[in-house]
Formats: sequence, C-alpha cells, structure tokens
Amino acid sequence: MPDWNAAAAEAAALAGAWSEARGPGGAILLFDTAGIRHASAGGFASLEHGLPFTPDTPNRLASISKHFLAATLLLEEIPLEAPLGTLLDGLPPAVAAVPLERALDMTGGLPDMMELLWQQGVPFTASLTAEEVFSVARRIPALNAAPGTEMAYSNTGWRLAQRILPERRAVSYPEALRRRLFAPLDLPFAFPENESVPVPGLATGYCWDGAGWRRGRYGLHFSASGGLAGSATALARWAAALMAGRGPLAGILERLAAPRRFADGSESVYRLGLVRSALGRVALVGHGGSLPGYRNHVLMAPELGLGVVVLTNREEEALWPALRVMAALTGEPLPAAPPALPPGLFAAAEGPFWAELAADSISVMGGFERLVAAPGGEWRSLPAYLDIRLRAEGPDALAGMVGGVARRLLRVPEGLAPDPALAGEWTDPVLGTGLRVTPEGEARFDWAGGIGARCRLTPLPGGRALADLSHGPWRHRPCLWLQPDGSLRLASHRARVLHLHRRS
Repeated sequence: MPDWNAAAAEAAALAGAWSEARGPGGAILLFDTAGIRHASAGGFASLEHGLPFTPDTPNRLASISKHFLAATLLLEEIPLEAPLGTLLDGLPPAVAAVPLERALDMTGGLPDMMELLWQQGVPFTASLTAEEVFSVARRIPALNAAPGTEMAYSNTGWRLAQRILPERRAVSYPEALRRRLFAPLDLPFAFPENESVPVPGLATGYCWDGAGWRRGRYGLHFSASGGLAGSATALARWAAALMAGRGPLAGILERLAAPRRFADGSESVYRLGLVRSALGRVALVGHGGSLPGYRNHVLMAPELGLGVVVLTNREEEALWPALRVMAALTGEPLPAAPPALPPGLFAAAEGPFWAELAADSISVMGGFERLVAAPGGEWRSLPAYLDIRLRAEGPDALAGMVGGVARRLLRVPEGLAPDPALAGEWTDPVLGTGLRVTPEGEARFDWAGGIGARCRLTPLPGGRALADLSHGPWRHRPCLWLQPDGSLRLASHRARVLHLHRRS
C-alpha cells in the first residue's frame, strides 16, 4: 500500500525549505491514475515581484517535453522505423540514413545542436530561430557513432522529428499537440518558440552564481525537445492520464516505455522520451528537464499506478528530491551511497573519452550523473540522461559500461605540459569553425565579428587537451584530439563531428 502521508510529509519538508530560504521555489505533487493526491509548494515564482510558487504556476518543462512529441508521432502513425531522409528533405547523407526510432531513443549518433554550436563559439544566449538551427543541421558532416552502438543524449533527433509533422501530415506540431492530446484531455500547456514569447504566469528561472540568484537565459529555439510550459498540476494530470491510458492515451505509455535495444541486442535504459530505472523492487519510468533556471523531474511507477512531479525554477538537481518522495511513497529504500571513490581526472588510452570522478558523481565527457552503490563494490548512475556502471581497477583505472559501450579510463598524471603540436590556428572546412591555440595552452573559439570564447586547456596524454567553456549554469569541456595526419578533432559527449585543419 502506498504511504501517502509519509510522501506528503517528505514533499512538504522539501517545499518548506524553499520557503524558508526566501528564494526561488517549486511544487511537488503526488498522484495516482485517478488524479492528484497531494500538492506542496514553496519559494517564489518571481523574486522581483514576491510572487509565490504554487502547484498551478506555469514552469518550463524542458526535456520532459520529449515524450509528448513521441506520443504525438505514435498517434499520427508516423513510421518510427523509417530513415529520417525518407521523412524529411534536405538532410545530409549520414543524418538521412538514421532511423527515426534511433533518433528518438538516443542511439542514433546524432550530434547535439546545442553542443555543436557551443564548439563553434556560439554563446548559449544567442537568439537562433528554428530555421537557423536547421541550416546548421543540414551541414552535419558525420555522426558521433554508428547508429545503435551507443546511447549518447542528443536533442537533434527531436528537433528533426518535430519537422516531420508539417512535411508529412500538413499539420504544425503545436496544432497536432492541441488536436491529439491537449483538447481531448483538457490540459493547459503552452508551446512557446523561444524565451521571448510571453507565457501568462510563467515562473522566472533563476541560477545561483555563488553570490546571489540571477535570471537564467537561453536564446536557442526551444523546439519539441524541450519547449513545453505548464504547471505541476497540469503535468501530474497528464502523467495520471498516461498511466491510466485515458482517452487518446490508451496503450501509449506501454509503447513509449517499451524496451529499446542496441544493435548487439542488449537493452538501453532510454526509451522514447522516457528513462527506465528502478527504486528497490519498484520499476520506474520518467524524465528530467533542465533549462537555465529550471530543473524538473517526473517519475511514474506504472505497475503501482502512482507517481511524483517535481517542478522548480531554481538551478538545482530535481531527480534526487523526486526519488526521496517516491521512496517515502513506496516504502523502498533510497540507493546507498557509493563506496569510497578515487576522485580525479581519467582518460582512455587513446581517443577523446574522459571522465572526472567526484565523491558521489561523475562527469563523462561533460555528461553529469550522480553515482550510487551497485553490487560487487561497483558504482552505477541514477540515470537522468546517461547509464553508467563502473568499477575501480586499482587506484588509477576505471572500467565498465558507459552508454552501453565498454570503456577503460586511466588516471591523468598531474603537471602535464601542453602538447606543442596543438598550438596554431585551426578551421573546420565544412562548418567554418575557427579555433586558435597558443603554445602556453590557451584556446579561443571564434564566433562572429572576432568575438569568441577563451579558456585555459587542461592537458591530457597523447596529444589531447580539455577546453573549459562556461554557458550560464552549464559547463562544456570538449576534448581537443590530434589525429595521425596532423588534423584536429573536437569531441564532447553529445557532439563529436568537428574536424579541423591548420590554416595555411
């Protein structure tokens, strides 16, 4: 039996802490298939105006938006097995050959547009339209990996999938959402194109900069990968209807959460806009969302018919609070803390793959996940975006599976000097990206008008180095990687296709 009282107390404690801090806040809702069972809220939706955050305060859902598009594609009977090139015109050959289902389950190898733009010096605040972003996508020269071989989070497949509806069904995505989902279920969601579009009552997003709260900013076109806005009440009503299979949603959750497999037959945790996980004996599906100033998570336990929504306008982790409430609700224990970890920077013997290990978390090529204990003294992620299972091989090596791929990483020695072969002026002939590296180990990523992002490089063995770019609350650390022919590749978890050559 679910313990609604214990879960409500946990939710109230979390929301109460936001109110006591007199800062940004959020709402936490408990629900079952019949509807909402409890709501707690705290903190402010607007610090400037002193407006409280309530369960009915609209918030940016960010990547929770993804499974709404997947449900719409299913209802529109778009063939998920079809290659993207048969559904959209004008795609580059490598992208065109990716099946739509792999573009949606994160195994398509598609470079993420946001990280690809960052690697070209474009600031995260740049106001780029859907067509401007698509113009870059049409020039993607290659894939990160062969489709089906690796799970690497990317928003690009979802951006492209949104365009299928007007091209193949002659209906815009907002209209398809309204007709297929929102009108039949009476759901008050909005789909603003970018942050400049007014959304009545929308909570302001805030990030902590070390001294105080600052407004979050994000210039890029939102797209179906993360553009929905709505309240915790609306999201809980949606999730309850999804679990119950009400109206047009009959059988949809089962299709969204059905197992997805790599090319070798092994199972991935990422499905169609949902992540499969577990809390003790309870199977969970859900998804997180992050935009500058907004962090959210929804968790559903379909076999029990219950769930938790956490929406916040503060740049802090939302998965762990959702798990705390779900643990109280189900009586299952929270995952145990990981054993003592060997903190530090690690890198593969060759190639761009690296990880930085902290006390209870890991960044793998920039993909951040919290770690918990796993059987046999190993560690695993709480997969918000990336499935990780690792073990220590002595104090100086890590081995295991990252995104379905076997990796072995070695501790990076301290005091490495920059490789002099990295120095010079570089350009990508396909995308026109410019990069300058000084002999002292500083890099400048050029953008329009001579403006660019500057950073100090962290040397790795074997002609490699990590850049360190700040994009609001996000940290981007692409690896510069010298090739045998003297060219240079640039790679992060989500974007690994830039191939630069020395300027003559």
